Amino acid sequence: MADALELLSYDFLRNAVLAGLLASVLCGVVGTFVVVKRLVFLAGGVAHAAFGGLGFCYFLGVDPRLGAVGAAVISALALANPGTGRGRSHDARIGILWAVGMALGVVFIYKLPGYAPNLMAYLFGNILTVRESDVLLTLGVTLVVAVLVALYFKESVALAFDEEFAAVQGVPVRSARIVLMLLTALSVVFLLQLVGIVLVIALLTIPPVIALRFARSFGAVVGLSIAIGVVMTQGGLALSYLYDLPSGPAIVLLGAALLVVVDLGRLVGGTRPGAG
Repeated sequence: MADALELLSYDFLRNAVLAGLLASVLCGVVGTFVVVKRLVFLAGGVAHAAFGGLGFCYFLGVDPRLGAVGAAVISALALANPGTGRGRSHDARIGILWAVGMALGVVFIYKLPGYAPNLMAYLFGNILTVRESDVLLTLGVTLVVAVLVALYFKESVALAFDEEFAAVQGVPVRSARIVLMLLTALSVVFLLQLVGIVLVIALLTIPPVIALRFARSFGAVVGLSIAIGVVMTQGGLALSYLYDLPSGPAIVLLGAALLVVVDLGRLVGGTRPGAG
């Protein structure tokens, strides 16, 4: 216990712990909507498109997060309305954004004068490099997301499960879908610095997927997802410290191990993994 308190006296580790807790809230709230509404592939497209904006701003010498946010928001708005009977076209657009965003990001960073930053830092992230300003910014985003979801919880749940029913209930479906997409895009951008582009989808999806195995109500799924996210982020940081592992992959691999254990336990107990 004393050793843990001593470690938290280091600013970089304290920032990492706080960022992990905030990321757990984002994953629990936004990730539940992403999983229930089957937006995982779309969130992946937004994350990879954001890399293009990140590389562009890095090339210009300004804060890369500005480019990442801009690219993510534009992508989310472009994908917010899938249209009717155009599922394949929608998937194709996501795939194109995915590939073009990554390609643009690599090109801009490659052409950067002087020392080019390590791409691994953006692809796999490093929560240990999070600064206090990053923690405060993520706190602001987390509070905005939490307040919006709390204010429009019933409408958001109706939208997540059945858009036609939500429309009948008077929910402005198109506007609500756009807001959901923007919240997803912003959450993705602020999770990039923790685990990077390649692993951000796992952090968004693993906690809700596990929670859906146990919880029956939407609110319970969100709450349990947040708790699982805390276990993933804080446990991953502990594993990273104890075994000298990269923090991002350690967080996600711990989540994957938890998912495997849960599914094996349900199999042994005679319950199909996808049930519940």
